[in-house]
Amino acid sequence: MGIIKQRRILNKTIRNAKTIFLMAHKELDLDALGSCIGMYMILSKQKKDCYIIIDDKTHELGVEKVLIELEGCINTIKSEDIDKYLNKRDCKNLLIVLDTNKKDLVQSPDILKLFKNKLIIDHHDTGKTTIKDGILINDTEVSSTCEMITELIEHYDVEIEPYYATVLLSGIVLDTNNFTLKTNPETFYAAYYLSSLGASAKKVQYLLKQDINEYTERQKLMTGIQTINGKIALTKATPYTIYRREDLAKAADTLLFFNNIEASFVIGKIGKDVIGISARSLGNYDINKILSKLGGGGGTYNGAARFENTTISKVEQQLIEVIKEDSE
Repeated sequence: MGIIKQRRILNKTIRNAKTIFLMAHKELDLDALGSCIGMYMILSKQKKDCYIIIDDKTHELGVEKVLIELEGCINTIKSEDIDKYLNKRDCKNLLIVLDTNKKDLVQSPDILKLFKNKLIIDHHDTGKTTIKDGILINDTEVSSTCEMITELIEHYDVEIEPYYATVLLSGIVLDTNNFTLKTNPETFYAAYYLSSLGASAKKVQYLLKQDINEYTERQKLMTGIQTINGKIALTKATPYTIYRREDLAKAADTLLFFNNIEASFVIGKIGKDVIGISARSLGNYDINKILSKLGGGGGTYNGAARFENTTISKVEQQLIEVIKEDSE
């Protein structure tokens, strides 16, 4: 159900709160950060005390640029310092979780225990670890959480500065892979609306610029590509390189640009003893259905999974077996 259709419960939940904390998933991307900032603008106009919780020690390049450029303009805190900002009356505190609905993926799972009032705004499919004790507004048909927040900004007629509109637009561009994935007329309208608020396409490209060394390292993932049924591309990294989660995701995005490829899977180390899978689809293959069998998840168009204390080869073998089972 669209977020505007649930505006009554959204309005009531926000109206009853005095101090509101915003938290997205670990390893922030521009959709997560952009939706937090957009929601921050909405709440600020409603005279709420608002804070964005960020525990990540390192950030991808675009997120780092935004946080530096907005330093002093928005209230960001670490979860360990939250006691200083909580309202004395528990009922006046509200936690809004954005761009994930999974308790194990948020910046700080421990923070969830501190709040009786929780609101989750997301566009990913639910799963076993979905937050159960909160109000869930989840629209899996939209491109991104930034698109959902843009709908709210228009609905509430909130005036935001061009820079904030640009960050929201960058989140939409990121999650749609430049409007090639999960894009419908409403997505283009959201982009138009943000442009009418002053969002800069040139600035979006600046935020999405990549580090040349990271790009070169990521290109190594493009060697050894294999195909399954002529429509699914799969590649794996060497066991000697640790990649960031977003590096695997970007490689999976790239694979979709090859002729006849409708789904992609990239396997690589994302920690010392952690193997990750990042996957993408044009829609004919349900990524969530495939990865859920491996303990991962996501949606029809994208998803991820992680494995501990195993090898890349074993994960590859498991994945191939599941893909072939799903294709039968």
